[in-house]
Amino acid sequence: MKQRFTASALLCAAMACPFAWAEKTADMQFRGTLIAPPPCTLNDDGIIDVDFGDRVGINKVDGVNYRQTIGYRIRCEPGIGKWDMLLSLTGTAATFDEAAVQTNRRSLGIRIYQNAQPFKVGSALPVDPAKPPVLEAVPIGKPGEALTEGAFEAAATLRADYQ
Repeated sequence: MKQRFTASALLCAAMACPFAWAEKTADMQFRGTLIAPPPCTLNDDGIIDVDFGDRVGINKVDGVNYRQTIGYRIRCEPGIGKWDMLLSLTGTAATFDEAAVQTNRRSLGIRIYQNAQPFKVGSALPVDPAKPPVLEAVPIGKPGEALTEGAFEAAATLRADYQ
């Protein structure tokens, strides 16, 4: 009888204290502030024009001669915090050089450099808007093919995006 009473007392005590076996929980709260990146413009929303002139010698196009700095600006309004930015180059790559934009002349491309390194068409690189990379352009010919006389042009898009 005494054992029955002890077992009954323990069972009643356990039922009276369900929190002893309950799962432990904690409430969670999440907070933050959404902000928009500061507005930026690339070249004041204007066209970036690289003019090689009317006297590009077909026998002097070698990927070195006629190299020019591409003049562009990234301007951002002051904002809160530091933002990561990517600079990308899109367009049609020359079939013979992935860092060259194809021109309207089959065997001629315009190779783009960023800080003296080839900038592949279709790629992006991280940049600091306060200190953007130096971009350069130089005409190059397709190896093994002769260039012919005539005007040429090419088009590509330079884009700056926040990550």
